[in-house]
Amino acid sequence: MKNNISPSQWRKSSYSNGGGNCIEWAPAHAATIGVVPVRDSKDPHGPALSFTAPAWSAFLAGVKADEFGV
Repeated sequence: MKNNISPSQWRKSSYSNGGGNCIEWAPAHAATIGVVPVRDSKDPHGPALSFTAPAWSAFLAGVKADEFGV
C-alpha cells in the first residue's frame, strides 16, 4: 500500500511502552475502505502493510489469546 495517509491519521499501538518495537495503524482509513494499514513507527516514510478488516481482527484476537507464544 502506498503510504498516502496523512500523519494525523496514524495511531501508535496502545501496547507501546515507549520502546522501539512499535507499530502504528490508521483506524479512520480502515473504517473508510475496509483495509487496515499498518506501519513501523520508526520508519514513518517507509512502506505500510495492508490487511483486510476481518484478517486484522483475527490477528488481534490471536494476539490477545496468546496464540503466537511470543
